[in-house]
Amino acid sequence: QVQLVESGGGSAQAGGSLRLSCVASGNLYGVNVMGWYRQAPGQERQLVATVALATGTEYADSVKGRFTVTRDNNRNTVDLQMNSLKPEDTAVYFCHAHRTFPTAKDWWGPGTQVTVSS
Repeated sequence: QVQLVESGGGSAQAGGSLRLSCVASGNLYGVNVMGWYRQAPGQERQLVATVALATGTEYADSVKGRFTVTRDNNRNTVDLQMNSLKPEDTAVYFCHAHRTFPTAKDWWGPGTQVTVSS
């Protein structure tokens, strides 16, 4: 089992910055992808940015050039630096971990609210 705990959410003005952090604990054997998703009210959960051991980083088009995802395997953390924030970035942000082998499985953190005001 893997536990994920997010921190760093909050409020910011448009154009400002926030940094989210996620600490993973438990049996991390085989976890090959970690990253962040977000869900705005009335919308489906969507990928924001991920780091895969085999293929590197992936970003949603809407955050490219503004957000940076980093993973520290020694500390078992994945961070999301969010710059040039926009009101449409307002959402609950969820940390995510994925294991492909020996059996595919996904884990989610409880989420942290990010609110950007204009």
